[in-house]
Amino acid sequence: MKRRSPTLEGFQVLFRQPALGLAEIASRWSFGLAVAASLAYSVSQYFDTLPVSAADMFLLRTRQPVLILQALERIFQGSAARAVAAAVVLTVALTIGWIVIASLGRAATLKALFGYFREDGFHETGPVLSPLMGLNSLRATVTLAALVGGTLGALLLAGASSSKTDPSPGRALLVFFVLTTLVGLAWTTLNWFLSLAAVFVVGKGVDAFSALASAVNLCRAQPGSLAAAGTCFGVIHLLAFTIAISVVGLPVGLASMLPAGAVLGGVLTVTLLYCAIVDFLHIGRLAAYVCMAEQPPDTQPSAISTPLSSGLPPSDDDILSDIPGLIPPQRLGY
Repeated sequence: MKRRSPTLEGFQVLFRQPALGLAEIASRWSFGLAVAASLAYSVSQYFDTLPVSAADMFLLRTRQPVLILQALERIFQGSAARAVAAAVVLTVALTIGWIVIASLGRAATLKALFGYFREDGFHETGPVLSPLMGLNSLRATVTLAALVGGTLGALLLAGASSSKTDPSPGRALLVFFVLTTLVGLAWTTLNWFLSLAAVFVVGKGVDAFSALASAVNLCRAQPGSLAAAGTCFGVIHLLAFTIAISVVGLPVGLASMLPAGAVLGGVLTVTLLYCAIVDFLHIGRLAAYVCMAEQPPDTQPSAISTPLSSGLPPSDDDILSDIPGLIPPQRLGY
């Protein structure tokens, strides 16, 4: 059977099944709107708990920076504990919500993709929701470790590189930049492996750790196909980002001539379009991964020739001397 190009198959899915891309956009944006609404509500409730006296209001209305800062210092004094508690509760709740929503959405998307590539359609081979939630829990843990542990570790090491006796802000900044870059690369790699493992959870019906092993085997068996798919979709992603940055510069450059609402609306519209394109392309790359998982890797023929490959018919009496070319002629000395 002729092998299919996973990258081309990913692009064909985008054009033949655009509903999958739109479903991905709807799933991600619905959670994003929920996060934005939760943050806005939490901030408003937090501000309602802040005590504002008549003297503070008087200082705020003076429009003097020094007096305004004094009023804000009194208003926010002692409220840091409530802010931290609200942030922790909100983070935990949103993380649990993301794990559930992302698992349901990925299960539905991958089932549709496997049904597209399989002639007999998709048939479940085992539970997929629990392993997907396990993978997404690992993704959330890795992200939290990178944000908190990686950032704090980079700050501590950067601070240690610049002492009071030998201050060097440039060296400290360089150390912090290098460490955060390495942490970001490690997080990107782990997050990509965990995302790829979801393909095998749905396709094979295995658990989370077996899916991770299958993802590693796929990287070892088809590195060229993975690199080609990642490069093609990555180039398009970069092109979309470049165009978005260029278009955003137009309303920003006309900020002195246009109203603030028009500038903000233009920037927000371009940003939403860019996010929609990125989410739509993600389905194509996911389809390429599914195509790789569904077809075996290339098998190269063995370099060891057999009697059949020499053009001679097989015989029960064949020995090495009967097959020309296997044993070089020897010189007989007299």
